[in-house]
Amino acid sequence: MGGRFTMVVFALGLPASPRPAAPPAPPARPPLPPAVLTVYAAASLTDAFGRLGRVFEAGHPGTAVRFSFAGSQQLALQLEQGAPADLFASADQRWMDYAKEKGLVEGETPVFARNRLVVIVPRTNPARIGKLQDLARRGTKMVVAAEAVPAGKYTREALAKLAGTSGYPGGYEKKVLANVVSQEENVKSVVSKVQLGEADAGVVYRSDVTASVARYVTVLDIPDAANVIARYPIGVVKAATHAAAARQFIELVTSDEGQRVLQQHGLLPARAVAATR
Repeated sequence: MGGRFTMVVFALGLPASPRPAAPPAPPARPPLPPAVLTVYAAASLTDAFGRLGRVFEAGHPGTAVRFSFAGSQQLALQLEQGAPADLFASADQRWMDYAKEKGLVEGETPVFARNRLVVIVPRTNPARIGKLQDLARRGTKMVVAAEAVPAGKYTREALAKLAGTSGYPGGYEKKVLANVVSQEENVKSVVSKVQLGEADAGVVYRSDVTASVARYVTVLDIPDAANVIARYPIGVVKAATHAAAARQFIELVTSDEGQRVLQQHGLLPARAVAATR
């Protein structure tokens, strides 16, 4: 019995076999940076596209949307100089055609929105402008977009139509243009100058008169017969890094949801859309 006891003690006294150490955990992989969809868009789309960008990001995790807003002519020339972008949204067909002729944009370029012109005057109205005929009054300080800018081209077309309308003075178009004290490179600059009281009147898009702007300006509508409807085409840049995402953004913009967002920001839809339920 004593021997058995000794054997038990001997067995218990053996050192425990060491357990193999657990392998080190692999280092955590850093999160992948988001894919950045770069959209070049006309300045008049700033608010509407800002909203659509957030909608797109919510529906496409891992993709961020970055916008560059400016006059359509500036954006087209930047693309021609090699600026990186995935999408181009112009405020007229002229600059989209230019981009396509230069091989900068490929594929279909659907019109996704429309817009109309209005005249704005400062809320204080120091020039006492009460009707469109007053824009031809000598000494009125007018500000408009430059002719190369879509809004500037549309402005001159509308003035020419008004000049041929009953009730407008002879030489109306020339008299109004003679009052121009500044020609801007994008329509947002026209809005800013009138809003700040640096001009007596300016011609802008209806969508530019946002709630924040409306506090400082009064709107004079241009009759339908003389107004010019702006049409906005959009297309994928040929050198796009994220062409698939660019096409998905176009799908959003042209969808019923996208068209409703555009309407909410003062643009006219490219087509009739179903009412929101």
